[in-house]
Amino acid sequence: MPIDALFSALWKSYVAVAPEVESIRKLFAPQNTNIVNDHIALRTLQHPLLGIDQLAAPFIALGYKIEGHYSFKKKKLRAVHLAHSNLDAKPKVFISELELKRCSKQLQALIDTQLLGLLSENLKDIEILSASGAHWGMPSYNVYKSLAEESEYAAWFYVFGFIPNHFTVKVNDLMGFDTIESVNKFLEHNGYLLNSVGGVVKGKPSDLLQQSSTMASSVNVQFQEGNYAVPSCFYEFALRYNSKNGEQFSGFLEGNADKIFESTNRLNL
Repeated sequence: MPIDALFSALWKSYVAVAPEVESIRKLFAPQNTNIVNDHIALRTLQHPLLGIDQLAAPFIALGYKIEGHYSFKKKKLRAVHLAHSNLDAKPKVFISELELKRCSKQLQALIDTQLLGLLSENLKDIEILSASGAHWGMPSYNVYKSLAEESEYAAWFYVFGFIPNHFTVKVNDLMGFDTIESVNKFLEHNGYLLNSVGGVVKGKPSDLLQQSSTMASSVNVQFQEGNYAVPSCFYEFALRYNSKNGEQFSGFLEGNADKIFESTNRLNL
């Protein structure tokens, strides 16, 4: 599958649960006919059938390589980022996974019985696993709440499964905006709530990467117990700076990413 077709499928699965992203893009459209995507982010579980390796495989087959490793101990997550040899033309891919062995026995039991034990398809036969959604039937709102008490990440994945939780606008290539603060003011002026955990802007110019994001939109989901609103996906904005050697920073910062994860937290709705 061509890279463009892969990202098109990922975008389609993403906007299906976060339609306001299209509205945000239209706000920037008058000055930006081509909005550059810096990276996407995918979530999964540390498991032989559906872990980082499985989600990374289609990208690696298309010329991507793992370029960075990250750890988020309090959230019990590990992550990698992949980059294509043609850095200027292809978005980066950030893949994280929940380290189930570090979670409580209660959470592991819920994941095993309510998710892993109910997989309805052979995941190996799915062409684009990372855009295929959930495969364990209609979720239970009680299970969702129980998972969220320990891991908002696990609760989100239980409901939405394999879809990008965000795409990212590269501010460097955004006409009409020189700073990430100007982007944030524009978004807030148009009524969008931004993630303020750790500050609306994550990172400093000296860190070589600044990021901000909208809060995940609230969508109605049909649970076994009824229809409930839960946070879905969000839109990120990233501004990259050049290092002393003149090369643009192409990695990620754990401190920034740790706070970006919270864009899908329920308590922030």
